[in-house]
Amino acid sequence: MSQTSESSSARHDTETTDQARVKWTLVGPGLVAAATGVGAADLVATMIAGQRFGYALLWAVIIGTVMKIVLVEGVGRYSLATGNTMFHGWRELGRWTSWHFVPYIVIWGLVYGAASMSGAGLALSALFPGTSLEMWAIVSGIACFALTWLGQYQLFEKLSAILVGIMFVTVVGIAAITAPNLPEVIAGLVPRIPDGSFVYVLSIAGGVGGTITLAAYGYWLREKEWYTPKWMKVMRMDNAVAYAVTGIFVLATLALGAELLYSANVAVSDNDQGLVDMSDVLAERYGTFISKLFIVGFFSAAFSSCLGVWNGVSLMFADYIGHLKKIPQDDPRTSTGGKYYRAYLIWLTFPPMLLLLLGKPTGLIIAYGVLGALFMPFLGLTLLVLLNTKHTPKQWRNGWFVNTLMAIISAAFVYLCVSQVAEVF
Repeated sequence: MSQTSESSSARHDTETTDQARVKWTLVGPGLVAAATGVGAADLVATMIAGQRFGYALLWAVIIGTVMKIVLVEGVGRYSLATGNTMFHGWRELGRWTSWHFVPYIVIWGLVYGAASMSGAGLALSALFPGTSLEMWAIVSGIACFALTWLGQYQLFEKLSAILVGIMFVTVVGIAAITAPNLPEVIAGLVPRIPDGSFVYVLSIAGGVGGTITLAAYGYWLREKEWYTPKWMKVMRMDNAVAYAVTGIFVLATLALGAELLYSANVAVSDNDQGLVDMSDVLAERYGTFISKLFIVGFFSAAFSSCLGVWNGVSLMFADYIGHLKKIPQDDPRTSTGGKYYRAYLIWLTFPPMLLLLLGKPTGLIIAYGVLGALFMPFLGLTLLVLLNTKHTPKQWRNGWFVNTLMAIISAAFVYLCVSQVAEVF
């Protein structure tokens, strides 16, 4: 009896020590999720907002950061409180959830794979002038494939942390060099919507790490071996710190647009090429070294996003197949390195290379835009249901304040979805 008590006490002490150690470790699933969601497209959208409206939409970046903290906390809370994955929760709501998920993950993976590799390739071709964008895009895709094929989560997490560190130090450091106008920064904290900026407000708020990878957070918690409610406080800290870091990174991008483009009335491309255009502006203002440093940060953001999707969405696909085949959640076939995980890795990597070489078919781009716009309201609304009903233990359900925030967030994403779909057509 005494030995049992001592063993229990020792186990409790070990768990407490583990949690204390993790609390002070910034490297975690939240950092992976946030870094994965902030890719080249988000940087361009924020930079263009700075170019057109100065600091007027700075408040929208902060709101967007808070929105993601609320949503991802909900995903993490559901996962830890129930021990289930997000797809398990969606299936409990009915088979209709698969009607959206299946075409989304198939078409989205094909087009995103090409776009993500292209973003990383563009950065490398700018870093090494005269080299082929397509060559670097394919190299980037193969590198992501190789790094995630074996399913070494700890390696993947450390690589993500290194990339986040590089993109944070470079971009935030360069933004600091531009000496942001403090009175204008303070004025930008006051919510206002200049003429013609409403869609930008929603896009910026929705773009601070807002993709399918928000739902992947629960899978990364499992890979980290954070399974039960005892990790709830650690998860919340992990999530809040991670999105605060990426929020500062996106604010720095807005500052670059405001200081270097808006004040000088300089226009850049509204696609990934805009980041290369920004490097040219930096070269003229501060020299080649700073310009190259910015491109390194741009590559780190693009490649971390690519790496995170290759791992996280492949886990979601494996879980989806596991539910179709009624395979237990802890079966190796549905985990990192399992055969279903690897099957989706192949889909994300090699078919998209054909799109890089042949061009992206218009029909696929339209489907990608529509399905992508539908996902965020789908996530917000299903979380509202899951976290307010029997699907979640009563202790861990939403309170009135979180429900209010989630309802507002979901309504904003519904509006943004309608706007994006209308724009596509």
